[in-house]
Amino acid sequence: MTTQVPRAGETPQLPAAGSSTPGVALAGARFPGGPTLPDFDPMSLSRVVAQLANELFAAPIPAAGAPSPADGSALAAAPSGPSAPSAPLPPSSPASPAPTSANVPVASGVGDVDPRSPFDAPLDFSAITAPSDPFAGQGFDPALSLPLSLLDPRAPSPELPLPAPQGPPASPAVPTFDAFEISPTSDPSIRSLGNAPFDANVLKREFPILNEPVRGKRLVWLDNAATTQKPQTVIDRLSHFYEHENSNIHRAAHTLAARATDAYESARESVRRFLNAPSTREIVFVRGTTEGINLIAQSWGRRNVGPGDEIVISWLEHHANIVPWQMLCSEKGARLRVAPVDDRGQVILEEYEKLLGPKTKLVSFTQVSNALGTVNPLAEVIGMAKAHGVPVLVDGAQGAPHLGFDAPASGADFYAFSGHKLYGPTGIGVLWAKREHLEAMPPWQGGGDMIRSVGFDKTTFAPPPAKFEAGTPAIAQAIGLGAAVAWLQEIGVGAAIAHEREIVAYAEAALREVPGLRFVGTPRERSGAISFLLGDVHPHDVATIVDRHGVAVRAGHHCAQPVMKRYGIAATVRASFGVYSTREDVDALVGALLAAQEVFA
Repeated sequence: MTTQVPRAGETPQLPAAGSSTPGVALAGARFPGGPTLPDFDPMSLSRVVAQLANELFAAPIPAAGAPSPADGSALAAAPSGPSAPSAPLPPSSPASPAPTSANVPVASGVGDVDPRSPFDAPLDFSAITAPSDPFAGQGFDPALSLPLSLLDPRAPSPELPLPAPQGPPASPAVPTFDAFEISPTSDPSIRSLGNAPFDANVLKREFPILNEPVRGKRLVWLDNAATTQKPQTVIDRLSHFYEHENSNIHRAAHTLAARATDAYESARESVRRFLNAPSTREIVFVRGTTEGINLIAQSWGRRNVGPGDEIVISWLEHHANIVPWQMLCSEKGARLRVAPVDDRGQVILEEYEKLLGPKTKLVSFTQVSNALGTVNPLAEVIGMAKAHGVPVLVDGAQGAPHLGFDAPASGADFYAFSGHKLYGPTGIGVLWAKREHLEAMPPWQGGGDMIRSVGFDKTTFAPPPAKFEAGTPAIAQAIGLGAAVAWLQEIGVGAAIAHEREIVAYAEAALREVPGLRFVGTPRERSGAISFLLGDVHPHDVATIVDRHGVAVRAGHHCAQPVMKRYGIAATVRASFGVYSTREDVDALVGALLAAQEVFA
């Protein structure tokens, strides 16, 4: 028998029960008695298996006495409208014997699974023909995941290109099997803002914690560079997952696993759109920016950096973009070069360019300084590196929430950011990397979903991004990040950026009026954060007094000790802003600082 892989709109056919076709056990993807499939396209196989599973296991049971196909093999097409409610199982009766495998009725639609329905009709994969797929030739993957989007016959065909993302013109979308789309109709956490103008005071109402009183005062949250607060839509999405979808993802055949897998992979697609990346295969979920940078250092770096090679960073870097490279250089006998900054807190591009040469293996720069708020001129930084054939990593922890990032347009090779600084949960982050890098890089952690097959003599690895997501991932956190990204895009990334720039400019002007206050860093372009000192008062004391007025700011070296040393200081006070920051928040900060001056006068 020959089984033809169905295309979009076609109904798959099962062989009649009791046929002599060699059996295939789907669980574990074993093929006893069947041929090996070294050149078979796993994406097409996933589609046929997904459609068969959806039809067989998700169909409601018809009322007793309903007619059935003659051989029980014909599967009715699913309806195109909303899913019909599940039909209740008829009560068992001694007068109604259980149906045999040859006459089990199969109905269309989505509903409960009849535990009496056996799945004993064998399948023949010996002569499967498949439609063309951009990822053909990768071999059969016995651990292939089947997200709910693929199990749903009403979902768009994975062979169709995705809609063009919003924002700047993008490269043509690459049709991939693992591309999903979150829509307001399928995700209860997402709501439409319509054409309402951007209003930070209205947005405040969406953040429950901003109603939290602190020392009897209204909370003014100006510590967004450390972490942002979460809108109700993200909180609700996390609750919805734990209440209705909680399961480990991939491979399991039960309903909750399919729901969780779909939500997890939909979050990956949401992030892809946010970065305008060509494919979800370039989106790796990590714990945060720090882990993303360490992944590149330990995987790409160990393979590409050797004795005498050089890595270039700047004085503005967070410790997470310093220490991993120091560790790598120490291990490999390489050298870390540092581009200097001027008194305003800006990289001196002429000196940076002098550091580039034949020994340079990587440039790793922050998009926005977390300590000073300096926006680095990435176009120039990346352009100079590319002129020397050097790949570039961008630390986007502070850039992603305040400026966004267009991955392909940037010219960068790697980009990492953290979910909790983008109104999402903690414990989740993203590493974007060009696909050719991810495919060439070895995995840096082993176990779980990052494998194709495991034996005591040899292990083969899954393709990206699974290769870099060993173990059970932060499922709920990734889903929460997807909701946060969707929320930010709905309120308008461009509008949010414009609002934050206006607030930062207003804050700079207002803080200049505070006697004895001096800025640490005065870059031409600033985003997100302002660092300052208040006379001779220790920054920790300033933050403590300001907190008594309900205003939360950060005091310390901000995990950027080298740039503190550049200015000859140990710490600063840092006020950092977000989409919900208002002029009234800035005025509250100024009032609290004036009160602090009185205390220490």
